[in-house]
Amino acid sequence: MKIDRSLGEHFEEVGNEHISSSEDTPMRDDAFVLNDDEKIERIRESIREVMLTLGLDLDDDSLKGTPDRVAKMFVKEIFGGLHPARRPKASTFENKYKYGEMLVEKNITVYSTCEHHLLPIVGKAHVAYISNGKVVGLSKMNRIVDYYAKRPQVQERLNIQIVRELQKVLDTDDVACVIDAKHLCVNSRGIRDIESSTVTAEYGGKFKDEAVRREFLDYINLDTNF
Repeated sequence: MKIDRSLGEHFEEVGNEHISSSEDTPMRDDAFVLNDDEKIERIRESIREVMLTLGLDLDDDSLKGTPDRVAKMFVKEIFGGLHPARRPKASTFENKYKYGEMLVEKNITVYSTCEHHLLPIVGKAHVAYISNGKVVGLSKMNRIVDYYAKRPQVQERLNIQIVRELQKVLDTDDVACVIDAKHLCVNSRGIRDIESSTVTAEYGGKFKDEAVRREFLDYINLDTNF
């Protein structure tokens, strides 16, 4: 059987350059046929096989529980945002006080995972919207960021998914998100540049206007360390 090495090199280049193929997280049609316990069992055995292949002694007290811990972490924690049942319920309220200016929630902690190397992405998200008659609880903005971050991600896609979700919840296009994050696939392997970070943005509606966008960025840069 002849191996097409150029195809493998193409996939390697896509991963190393952190190129995304879709605005939606790529999911199979049968993604939720297995329940969480069944997924944990399969992943546990797969992680065990990886560790054995690497030559690790799984009879050692420190390592014997690792396959189970990793499997539970994948399903319940760092990839928990893959399951639509965990999507945060973002209740909205009427904007009775007629606040018509920009609302900014800045420095939202982002913990995600690079989908190319399954290494951490750690940083901050800054989210803003202009009410079109609806407002949402502040903590719900954090929860939306956390939900979409808890899946294998590309940072640009994470921006888009956060903005798209809030646009749907608030029934307005006037939503923006900027993310500044470190990628351990850059910081700890490959080029191993520990100082660099990646900044991405998604602007909708009025935020495409230069003056509105500048106001948002000025808010982000305010010194609000109390």
